[in-house]
Amino acid sequence: MELFIQAAKPDHSIRWREYRPTKKTPWNLRRVVHLHRRAGFAATWNELQRDLQEGPQSSIDRMLNGTTREKTYFDDFERMSASIAKAAVRSNQPDRLKAWWLFRMLFTTDPLTEKLTLLWHNHFATSNQKLEDLSLMRQQNDLFRSLARAPFGKLLTAVLHDPAMLLWLDAPSNHKGRPNENLARELMELFTLGIGNYNETDVKAAARALTGWTVIDDRFSFRAAQHDAGQKTILNQRRAWKGDELVELLLDQRATAERLAGRLCQLFLGEGVAQSEDIKALAEGLQAHDLDIEWGTETILRSELFFADQNIRQSVAGPAELIIGATRALELVDPPPQTMILADWMRKLGQDLFYPPNVGGWNGGRDWLRTSALISRTNFAAGLARGQFSATQTPPDWSGFAAKQRRSSTPEDFVAFLAELLFGGEPAPGWIEGIAKRISSNSHSRDEVLQQAVANILASPEAQLN
Repeated sequence: MELFIQAAKPDHSIRWREYRPTKKTPWNLRRVVHLHRRAGFAATWNELQRDLQEGPQSSIDRMLNGTTREKTYFDDFERMSASIAKAAVRSNQPDRLKAWWLFRMLFTTDPLTEKLTLLWHNHFATSNQKLEDLSLMRQQNDLFRSLARAPFGKLLTAVLHDPAMLLWLDAPSNHKGRPNENLARELMELFTLGIGNYNETDVKAAARALTGWTVIDDRFSFRAAQHDAGQKTILNQRRAWKGDELVELLLDQRATAERLAGRLCQLFLGEGVAQSEDIKALAEGLQAHDLDIEWGTETILRSELFFADQNIRQSVAGPAELIIGATRALELVDPPPQTMILADWMRKLGQDLFYPPNVGGWNGGRDWLRTSALISRTNFAAGLARGQFSATQTPPDWSGFAAKQRRSSTPEDFVAFLAELLFGGEPAPGWIEGIAKRISSNSHSRDEVLQQAVANILASPEAQLN
């Protein structure tokens, strides 16, 4: 892989240099756990041990190639996924479509692509609250997934021709002589340039360039009679702009590359880890590589900055990361959980799939930790530990889980194992002993002690960080 190095500013671009284990930054369990939690949805103990042994190159390769999951559970996963989605659309029940996406997150062999799909759902936030059309919402979701790592121009063009997006932003109401600015405004503000890199005159002219774009029979259509073919000035360039030409103009802007670089850093790096010059250097690399999201993703995941100490456990775990991560790491998939219930817990934690709060999507970060959401996180931890989300609602055999990994089921040993599995080791000196004492004093039977260990750890402040 060609890693972009900005020759003009080596003091900043060197931070995107490829990670190589050193005595100061060794390839250890902490970094293996970090890779899976940040780039995917956590990992099982066997997957962690495999990657710890084989090293960063092979581990990152598997993450990028979509082969990181050791066990698929379903040999016909894609067929099953399509069947579940089709049934959800046919039923016209939004909860079933949410459950379909949770099924994908939980059982896919390619968690990185699902994580990027979630990113694009937020970037191009579209809500079924207005559309009330599950078929179009599913179609858009599949579009995000199929182009999740493509050059951004391909994704943006496809999204702007997507019926769900066009209806969501009132494109059919954008006519010659009566422009509707919704699509043009969000295209500039949210999808490409970002606030401060255009003005109101640009928005009005861009809306004229997009006139005639509409939806007929649930498909994109261009009506020439409704298009304003007159001269327009956009970003100080005057011509008879058409919609596709406008898109190309926006893709060429440095601000678009910087916005994309910021989005990727927000996804893969903790708060404040990437400095402005790091984002600018990554943006230059994106521009040099046709805004290729695959290139940007790989550059970050292989970088020293991604594996730096200041990036590990410095990001608030989003609802999907918390719910899917805990379920996968603790191997609570046989019997499988009821994904409709998990989707509802995502809603309680603040992320209602297919129903973003507004055109700007979810803010993420510390917003995930509002008081009501924190209470829900604690309740989710208790329910998962008790096995309340499986079809049988049978309490998990935590003693058997410990024995499977050849670990003792004494409170302190079990807590130590969970700390390794979920965090890569003890988060702070005395943490293991503190959890073990608390659950031993509040519980009676061994099964209850282990159950309380899981609940307490998943509800702990440390578990809210990714």
